[in-house]
Amino acid sequence: MKILAGDIGGTKTLLMLADVSDGRLTALARERYASADYPDLAPMVRAFLSDAGLPRDDIDAACFALAGPVVHQQGVDRARLTNLPWELESTRLAQDLGIPRVALLNDFEGIGHSLDDLPAEALHSLQTGQADPAGVRLVVGAGTGLGVCIVPPGQPLRVLPTESGHANFAPADARQARLWQYVTDQEGCCTREHLLSGRGLGRIARFLVAQGQTPGESLGPALEGDDPAPVISQLALEGSDPVAVEVVALFLAVYGGQTGDLALGCLPFGGVFIAGGIAPRLLPQMHEGSFIEAFCHKPPMTHLLERMPVQVIGDTDAGLLGAARHAASLCPQSDRTA
Repeated sequence: MKILAGDIGGTKTLLMLADVSDGRLTALARERYASADYPDLAPMVRAFLSDAGLPRDDIDAACFALAGPVVHQQGVDRARLTNLPWELESTRLAQDLGIPRVALLNDFEGIGHSLDDLPAEALHSLQTGQADPAGVRLVVGAGTGLGVCIVPPGQPLRVLPTESGHANFAPADARQARLWQYVTDQEGCCTREHLLSGRGLGRIARFLVAQGQTPGESLGPALEGDDPAPVISQLALEGSDPVAVEVVALFLAVYGGQTGDLALGCLPFGGVFIAGGIAPRLLPQMHEGSFIEAFCHKPPMTHLLERMPVQVIGDTDAGLLGAARHAASLCPQSDRTA
């Protein structure tokens, strides 16, 4: 059985063709595309399959995970991408591509579907906790935005998408309250995603400068640009700019605290998984403990949060893997084991 999987972002799209046999996924072809180079997903997929030399009628199912909300209604999936002028519909894609089964997932739904397939080396433990194999699992991840999904126990695996990243940010102390006020003055409101994202790192840095801190010669010019996050992360890792170090410390305190708030909402004793592009880059600082300290500091419920395993997903292809796994699940059981 052959399946097609995609992970669609505002900047790049990853496509993979895979064979499924005895429940195992084997990649046959894989390519990365600049999303903005195509007016829609279908022309990109056609180019990929042409390059791979595979007729479309050989594909049994396809699944695409994408950055934006997906509406599942009466067997049809519809999505409007957050950072691309694409409007996708599963039935139209199936017709345009000649693939009998097509599904669309929110990008964090895709990551949720990958959890059972992630290799041990892709996971980095921040807190061992006391894992309950039959427990709820929570996925939270800061990157371009802030994604959140819940994976309830049971089979077949189900993933519940959320838009909790757009909920209002609740400060945990006086300094975070000043940060909240600063962002609210700038943006009109302060959501979790305003802080827990690549742009959020820049907002936190500019807040600290507004509070009187002086950035170094590398950080200062970066804060004048649109995306200072890579510079902030690198300077913090090097320890060469005190303001960058402080930005990351405050970012991780907010990240841990907000993840703890989300965990209180679903009690994920099956594990908390930190995804997205930022956490793997800040892994050394996350291991220093400020993230977990903020995560657990929820009296009188600290003891519950201390029981939850917390791991960082280091595999940046988790969404693609999850889309592939979900595509395989769309096919009859006899096809999946053939």
